[in-house]
Amino acid sequence: VVDLLEGGAIVGWFQGRMEFGPRALGNRSILADPRRPEMKDRVNRAVKKREEFRPFAPSVTAEAADAFFHLRDLAQYEHMTVAVRARAERAAEIPAVVHANGSSRVQVVRREANPRYWDLLTRMGRRTGVPMVLNTSFNVRGEPIVCSPTDAIRCFLGTGLDALVLEDVLVFKTGPEA
Repeated sequence: VVDLLEGGAIVGWFQGRMEFGPRALGNRSILADPRRPEMKDRVNRAVKKREEFRPFAPSVTAEAADAFFHLRDLAQYEHMTVAVRARAERAAEIPAVVHANGSSRVQVVRREANPRYWDLLTRMGRRTGVPMVLNTSFNVRGEPIVCSPTDAIRCFLGTGLDALVLEDVLVFKTGPEA
């Protein structure tokens, strides 16, 4: 998955139990590389179809969060509900998740809270120096977040997602329409 993200792919990520609430927190997410400035527009065109001014959020490991964002208590950022300032010296590294005003609605991911997602972020960091992904809810505008594997596959096939991680299975589109 890190190879895909680093290569510019947009990935549907369906793991474990569904989150409760309005945010995708690493179980029903659409993921992309936050280092690529074009990702915000690409995710919008390919999948989300929402207003261009709306920013996308970063998920970052708890260990690296303070290096990229001005944070107080890490626990208050686990549910992607608080906007914070990106550190000016690091903001240029993650343009797809820093809003025009310099803020991000960050999600801090602890290993014990979501081990598989934390592992993905950690591997992304080892490869790129940025232990973070662009994370948005796994749905298209006007639809609920995907709940079941069938929902995830339907969304994957009906959008410009490049790949789908469905628990331990990595799915790609094939055939003439892919």
